[in-house]
Amino acid sequence: VSLFFCYASAGNDVTQTPLLWTEEGGSATMECSHTKDQSHIQMYWYRQLPGETMELVVFTSTANSGEHDFGAFSKEKFSASKTEAERGTFTVKKVQPEDQGLYFCAVSQHSDTNP
Repeated sequence: VSLFFCYASAGNDVTQTPLLWTEEGGSATMECSHTKDQSHIQMYWYRQLPGETMELVVFTSTANSGEHDFGAFSKEKFSASKTEAERGTFTVKKVQPEDQGLYFCAVSQHSDTNP
């Protein structure tokens, strides 16, 4: 049996699953919620594996109709859900020992202004 750990990022406004254990081959789903205002519709999920730097796995937003940006990461390995401004989920599928690490969520405010 493999252990899979998730640790919550510090912050008064954002709450995340603090610790999650799962069996090898199973799925691990983390939840993230915030108490900021309704304009904070963007959510970012980061991963930090032991001895490595933090990486952005997926960017989600309620504004993009479920089309989340996984960048270089595989949708076969990860999935995300963002149906409302205040919360979202992130899942690691087919968990392996090498997936053990710290997973963080962050939220940001949507802006319609151009730089």
